[in-house]
Amino acid sequence: MFAIPPSSRQTIRLGFLPLNDCAPLAVAKETGLFSRYGVDVELVRLPGWATVRDMLFFGELDAAQSIAGLAFSLTLGIGQLRRDVCVPLVLSAHGNAITLANRIPAEMVGRGEGLAGFINHYWKENRPFTMAAAHRYSSHHLLLQSWLRQHGVQPGRDVELIFLPPPLMPGHLASGHLDGYCVGEPWNSETILSGEGWCAATSAQIASGHPEKVLVASGELAGERRQDLLALTAALLHACRLCQTPNFREELIRILSLDRYTGASVASLRNSLGPVFDTGRGTIDASMFHVFHGSDINCPTPDKASWFLAGMRSADLLPDNTTGGSLTRIYRHDLYRAASELLLPA
Repeated sequence: MFAIPPSSRQTIRLGFLPLNDCAPLAVAKETGLFSRYGVDVELVRLPGWATVRDMLFFGELDAAQSIAGLAFSLTLGIGQLRRDVCVPLVLSAHGNAITLANRIPAEMVGRGEGLAGFINHYWKENRPFTMAAAHRYSSHHLLLQSWLRQHGVQPGRDVELIFLPPPLMPGHLASGHLDGYCVGEPWNSETILSGEGWCAATSAQIASGHPEKVLVASGELAGERRQDLLALTAALLHACRLCQTPNFREELIRILSLDRYTGASVASLRNSLGPVFDTGRGTIDASMFHVFHGSDINCPTPDKASWFLAGMRSADLLPDNTTGGSLTRIYRHDLYRAASELLLPA
């Protein structure tokens, strides 16, 4: 039987956003996995990724469920905030979608191929066509930029892009301030099931296999408290494995529906965590909408880091003189491997 090395038992403050892909954190807490792995964790629910970045920078969080871009922006000092952080675990793949308001005709736009024509010939509002993403350095922004360009739409020229915390997007779209957005679940389903919008594309369709949320840990946690970080990573890896188990999905939906996590309706959560996804214009297979475990999904490899850096360069988010440095300094396969050795039986 595996013996969990003793932890310092100093509380780890672990941040998260109310999204479906906070699932490994919620499951580890609710099923007692953190305790089983000998780590004391305080979950801190936050409104947006800018808050996660700031709290990591000021040392108010030890670690967080995070968009991958925050690890790069903090480590490389992009945006004037610099602090050593690392990624010992990839928590999920996919999980995002592009949702458009009902006033944007699906029969004309399709999966995006008709968007340029609609904007150029039929857009009559006295403001730019406006779409939102969760953060400048988020995969949502990179996916949205890629989707727009793929269909002949130039961000900044044809479409104005803004950044909003995920929970605010459905309300702004319903009120007419937004025409569409790219965000994680359940905030696409909230709009779709309320009848306010429809899904043009999922992130699995835009970039199949793309890494999504990661565990970002402070340099202090990875250094002086390395054993705590290994126990935390092992517990979350165990939870990722559990989240991917089909017969656990209904319990996962129940956990995520709790107010302390997403507070979303069971129907909204099941829309992307169940077998089919209602796009608002029909249903599609949802088996790959969220991926929490399997193959090498959870391993923080250099190719996963490279995917994100390439997207940032394509979106002109990296200064000309910025280099990735050593990707293995940020994406810590060594920590992942050491944590994997602590895994308890399923």
